[in-house]
Amino acid sequence: MVRHHQPRKGSVAYSPRKRAAKETPRIKSWPKNDEPRLLGLAGYKVGMTHVLVTDNDKNSPTNGMDVFTPVTVLEVPPVVVMGIRAYEKTSRGMKVLTEVIADNLDEELSRKISLPKEYNKSEAIAKIQSVLEKTEDIKVLIHTNPKVTSVPKKKPDIFECGIGGSTPEEKLNTALELLGNEVKANEIFKEGQFVDAIATTKGKGFQGVVKRWGIRIQYGKAARSSKARHVGSIGPWTPSRTMWTVAQAGQMGYHKRTEFNKKILKIASKDEVDKINPDGGFIKYGEVKNDYILVKGSLPGPSKRLVILREQIRPNNKSGDIPQINYISTKSKQGV
Repeated sequence: MVRHHQPRKGSVAYSPRKRAAKETPRIKSWPKNDEPRLLGLAGYKVGMTHVLVTDNDKNSPTNGMDVFTPVTVLEVPPVVVMGIRAYEKTSRGMKVLTEVIADNLDEELSRKISLPKEYNKSEAIAKIQSVLEKTEDIKVLIHTNPKVTSVPKKKPDIFECGIGGSTPEEKLNTALELLGNEVKANEIFKEGQFVDAIATTKGKGFQGVVKRWGIRIQYGKAARSSKARHVGSIGPWTPSRTMWTVAQAGQMGYHKRTEFNKKILKIASKDEVDKINPDGGFIKYGEVKNDYILVKGSLPGPSKRLVILREQIRPNNKSGDIPQINYISTKSKQGV
């Protein structure tokens, strides 16, 4: 059989492929937005289904036609703004100046962090207002409410979220209005909007080079004399070291990944859960009990994994028209 050339498989841009430090992803970059509101939202991945939607993309060959589209269902119960952080710019990056924590927080947070017993909220607000002159940015701390979903855990997930505004003072005023309050999905995003999805991918454990990098399996004498599923050579005599680009076995999956420009097809309230729940609930998740979002395409991570949606940071100039959904499949995916 004639041997043929093929490029390497597996992008080295993701190296080193180590396990994520934690399941809740940390977002370092937020888009600039002058509108005073939250720029992100967290939900729990339910599963996938398909919808019949009218294609409103003018550049699409199926424009104006009804097409089936795969969608991911995210359950998004209201999130709570539990804190405010003020950042200053230093020679070593952004550093926290001070922070404000809301009072009357959920008791389940004690499973995650140590809440202060004696805390003066008024003094903390006065302090963050006093350092506003050297404040570079304002962000908020948000916690989720998994106990009201079908996710089998009570411990809330906490993440830092950007906030819109033209100046730190405007951001602080918006954050103080939201402090301690619940925020729903329809107050942050709207249907037809493009967002970025950040999550930790499905873990696959320790895998070999064939599955991890897609290298060629050894054949002929090379396979008979030794083993087949290995790298033929890990490097030359000179330089006498193994380069980091050589495919080797190791951890596969459970990495933090960002998917850009995912379109929101529908934002529904908990009164409409009967339109999405199949008989017996979703496989490996259960029934949706709260507000939910339908996102076009797939999202990283398995069912029950936390997914953070962020306002798009790389605009794609595509149509943000509200899609017309004509049918949502509620057929059970058992055995699919």
